[in-house]
Amino acid sequence: MKVLGLETSCDETGLAIFDSEQINSGNQGLLGQVLYSQIELHALYGGVVPELASRDHIRKLVPLFHELLEQCKISKDEIDAIAYTKGPGLIGALMTGALFGRSLAYGLDIPSIGIHHMEGHLLAPLMGANPPDFPFVSLLVSGGHTLLIAARGVGEYEILGESIDDAAGECFDKAAKMLGLAYPGGPNIAKLAETGDANAYSLPRPMLHRGLDFSFSGMKTAVHNLIKDTPGSGMGSASDPQVRADIAASFQHAVVDTLVKKCVKALKQADMSRLVIAGGVSANSHLRTTLETELAKINATVHYAPPALCTDNGAMIAYAGYQRLQAGQADDLAVSCVPRWPMTELPAL
Repeated sequence: MKVLGLETSCDETGLAIFDSEQINSGNQGLLGQVLYSQIELHALYGGVVPELASRDHIRKLVPLFHELLEQCKISKDEIDAIAYTKGPGLIGALMTGALFGRSLAYGLDIPSIGIHHMEGHLLAPLMGANPPDFPFVSLLVSGGHTLLIAARGVGEYEILGESIDDAAGECFDKAAKMLGLAYPGGPNIAKLAETGDANAYSLPRPMLHRGLDFSFSGMKTAVHNLIKDTPGSGMGSASDPQVRADIAASFQHAVVDTLVKKCVKALKQADMSRLVIAGGVSANSHLRTTLETELAKINATVHYAPPALCTDNGAMIAYAGYQRLQAGQADDLAVSCVPRWPMTELPAL
């Protein structure tokens, strides 16, 4: 089964084709993928502008589709099914991919299915060279989401903890903006932190001893106050590169420390020994090395999506769509998108 995956939930237009007959090949069934990022467009505003995101998806979907077919060396008539991101995300952006995907499926007389964006992230590590077996605890950490989930199978999800205000990725973006760094904040904070002292400044670890939920709004306030009160932290002639690097490193360390300790607690609570981490923030090297060190202490392992599948992409949607399509699920002609969509509402396979 060849499944076309479409991802348009926010500021990246991702398309990919997953072929179930190629699962045992070196690319784990992924025939090809294309990805267009709107980073330069939204960097002008310091964050995503929803209306501009929707318009850019419309502009890029058809050219990217033809580029993907050429890359995979197939025609559109060889596609067996289409999966598109149904939610959560920006409603206008979601509708562009959903309408394109459903219309194309109707024209080709093939099934289509709307996929949960975060389920796509959760299942992406299963496309790696050494995929983890169920059950496992999953940390889904991206720009808009921070979730700890006990996953016992596809669709068998229990929310252990989630962000009650800002997600970790949002906090990275806002801290970066305070330091005068470009959007997106995560990679730029990490780069600046490379030459910094992670123990130079003390920052809070929010809700560390209060269950498994996350709260990063207080962290944002703490960084704001630290920058305001620390000479040399700003831009311009009075800037001190070392001070700025130390602030970035201390901030990154505080966020990572919070995430890692919650993950350890979640594994113990769920009585599991495998952690899967996915989403854009999962590419952070400090988070990865710290997780590996701390999980080794409790005889647990950590698994990641392949680097190209950490951020939003069409491959994860195609793979999640394949899992549900082969179980007999498919959507009717009506197109509906869900900006807010709890993962616990997904049917189990």
